[in-house]
Amino acid sequence: MRVVPEEPDDATAVSEKRRSPFAAMHDAWDFKGLPREVGILSAVAFCVALGFGIVAPAIPIFAQEFHVSAFWASSVISAFALMRLVGALPAGWLVDRTGERTTLIVGLTIVAVSSALAGFSNSFPQLVVLRGIGGLGSAMFTVSALALLLRVAAPEQRGRAAAVWQGGFLLGGIVGPFFGGLVLGISIRLPFFVYAATLGAAVVVVALTMSRTHLLDAPQKQAKAKEGKGESAHWSQLRHALRDRAYVTALSVNLGNGFASFGLRSAIIPLFVVNALHLSPAWVGYGAFASALVQAPLLFVAGPATDTRGRRFALMLGTGITATGFLLLAARESLPWFLVSMAIFGAGAAFLGSGPAAVVGDITGGRREGPIVATFQMMSDVGAVAGPLLAGWIVTATGSYTLAFGIGTAVLAITFLMSATMPETLGRATAHHRDATPVTTDGIDGQTAEP
Repeated sequence: MRVVPEEPDDATAVSEKRRSPFAAMHDAWDFKGLPREVGILSAVAFCVALGFGIVAPAIPIFAQEFHVSAFWASSVISAFALMRLVGALPAGWLVDRTGERTTLIVGLTIVAVSSALAGFSNSFPQLVVLRGIGGLGSAMFTVSALALLLRVAAPEQRGRAAAVWQGGFLLGGIVGPFFGGLVLGISIRLPFFVYAATLGAAVVVVALTMSRTHLLDAPQKQAKAKEGKGESAHWSQLRHALRDRAYVTALSVNLGNGFASFGLRSAIIPLFVVNALHLSPAWVGYGAFASALVQAPLLFVAGPATDTRGRRFALMLGTGITATGFLLLAARESLPWFLVSMAIFGAGAAFLGSGPAAVVGDITGGRREGPIVATFQMMSDVGAVAGPLLAGWIVTATGSYTLAFGIGTAVLAITFLMSATMPETLGRATAHHRDATPVTTDGIDGQTAEP
């Protein structure tokens, strides 16, 4: 049974708020007190990020092997993100009915198989279709994992739980890009097969560690929750959340992060390195490695800071730092400044990895709110779809990477202003938690029950 810590008294709460996030850094590395699912998700995240860090730099470069423009090469990234967008709400529905474990396994398997087949692509349409299918599986994985994380973590744990979970991604993200450059140097197709293998390892982790765990709310609880309300109850809660300025800010930040960090970084930066800086594709992987190397230690500062300094603090730092990185990338076309900008991206990503998700957890109050979580995830995918297409069109039409990076800077600047004026949700989350009975994970046959 997960022991939920007692609520601190006022003096302790004040002390925690004044506590330096650097002093609390070691707490983020400690799994003690966190639900076991957080550790499992962290291991799965490592497997996924390891493979993705290897394949991501290869995707737009491989697309250009079929003699397409920068716009169409970027569209491969958008196809993946578009299908993640389309699959987000169905994935939330699937989680409610089959549970997180089943959704995780099926989603990861879909991405693994589609990635292996993409490595055999003989035409550009085949590559786009297979990456799109992989996007559906990715939506299932992301929505189910995030829903579980937010449901089992208490308010005072959300920043740390998000940091541990993102730590799995980061550890894989550090190793993946480094080997990505080496694998890409061997064969342009090999990264797709390596990615499929790491996803297969993630499936094994989930199957073995959650084989006796059924992570659905008790059926009778679900029935009571929906009695007299029907399926529309969840959509009513989403409409209510959309009237909350903090939730809208979290959506906007995730949209901007998807547009700039996921869209532009994944689709345009590899082309920028090869076509503008005239460097080997291996430098794309080395730049991603520099970003991950900076993000890793800062992530475990950002987690405790999100729980002590507040969600607004994390969102402001994340958006402001990332905007600075894009501004430098737009202003300087050289290898040293490219590496500096990538390192700055890592610093910003550390705070964007815990802050927005913690806001959503505060809004849901730890309850299973599929549409609210899925909508949050969808915003990142909207940005990841629009970013590569818009930037790819700009590069094709003008030949200017500077203008594309400038648009990313502007988008992030807007989200910074929204973050600076949003209401803080940390205190609200603590108040809700005092009135709620915590989720435990020691029910019959490992079933997660929520009173």
